[in-house]
Amino acid sequence: MKLTVLGAGCWGLTLAWLLTDNFEKVTVWGRACDLNDDLLINKHASRPLEVQLSDKVEVTSDLSAAIDGAEIILSVVATSGTRDVAENLKKSGIKNEQILVNASKGIELPSLMRMSEVIKEVLPQQNLAVLSGPTLAKEVLAGKPTAACVASENLKIAEFVQKACNVPGRFRLYTNSDVIGVELGGSLKNVIAIASGFAHEMNLGDNCAGTLLTRGMAEIVRVSIQLGANPSTLYGLSGMGDLIATCSSPMSRNYTVGSMLGKGKKIDDILKELGSVAEGVKTSKAICELAKKLDIEVPVSSAIYEAVYTDITPNELLAKLMNRKLKEEERYI
Repeated sequence: MKLTVLGAGCWGLTLAWLLTDNFEKVTVWGRACDLNDDLLINKHASRPLEVQLSDKVEVTSDLSAAIDGAEIILSVVATSGTRDVAENLKKSGIKNEQILVNASKGIELPSLMRMSEVIKEVLPQQNLAVLSGPTLAKEVLAGKPTAACVASENLKIAEFVQKACNVPGRFRLYTNSDVIGVELGGSLKNVIAIASGFAHEMNLGDNCAGTLLTRGMAEIVRVSIQLGANPSTLYGLSGMGDLIATCSSPMSRNYTVGSMLGKGKKIDDILKELGSVAEGVKTSKAICELAKKLDIEVPVSSAIYEAVYTDITPNELLAKLMNRKLKEEERYI
C-alpha cells in the first residue's frame, strides 16, 4: 500500500516520518521552490523542525507521479493553498476511489469555507476524510504518544484510514462522522491558542489561562453549532483536546505568535521570525467574519483579530475584554 503526503512543511514531514513503517511506499510531494537538496538527496530537513526521513521515502515535485497508485493521500498544505492543490490534483488525474485526507486546520478566505468544502467544490466525487487532534509535531517526532480523530461522512472511509495510519503505542486514531465539528474544532482553537500565548507573555496567571480556555471554547462551540456541528464533538480530540495542547505549549506556532504579540511585536515581523505558517492569524479574521454573518459574539477571537490587525496595545485589549457587559454563562451539553 502507498501513502502520499502533500506538503513538505513541519507537519507533513512529521506524518511521513511517523507513518513510514505502515506503508510499502511513502512519497512526499512539495512545490519545487519548497524542496532543497538536503531534503531531496539526504531526506533531511532542519527547519522549522529537524526531521530525518527514511531512505525508503521518495521526495518529489511531480504531483502526477506522487499520487500515482496511492491508496491514501494526506493533504498537509497551508489552507491558503488547498484550493490550488485540489485543482492541480484534478489536472494530475486523481481517482475518485483514492482517499484524500485533509490534515490542515483552517478556514479559506474570503469564502469562509472549511477545507473539506473547498476540496469537494473542486473534486465533488472524491473519497474524503479529515484528520485532526492534539498533534504538536515536535512531541510526535520525540516519540511521545497522542491520539487524533479521522472524520468522514462515509464511516468506512474513516475506518480504512484509521487502520492504515494507526501507530500502536504512539498515534492512536478514533473515527467520527461529524466532519463539520472535527474541522471547526481543529481550526478555531488556533485563535484561542494565540490568546493563550498572549496572556502568558503578559503574566496574567493561571486563573486567566483557565478563563481563556473555557470562554474560548464557548466561542468555538457557539459558532460551530450554528454551522451544523454536534456540540459533543467539540469536547473531543479535535476540540477540547487540541485546545488544551495548543493553549499550554510554546511548541504551538499559534501560541508563539500570541506570545510575541504580548511583547508588542507587529504581525509581519512575527511571521518573518517564525518562518512557518500559523493558521490562527488568518483564522482570527475568518471567525470574526463568520460571527458577524451568524450574528454571534466572539469577544476573545475579536480581541485577537484586533491584536493582529490593528495597533491596539496589550493593556487596552485586556481592559476591553474584562470590562464587557455582564451576562449569564451559556450551556450546550
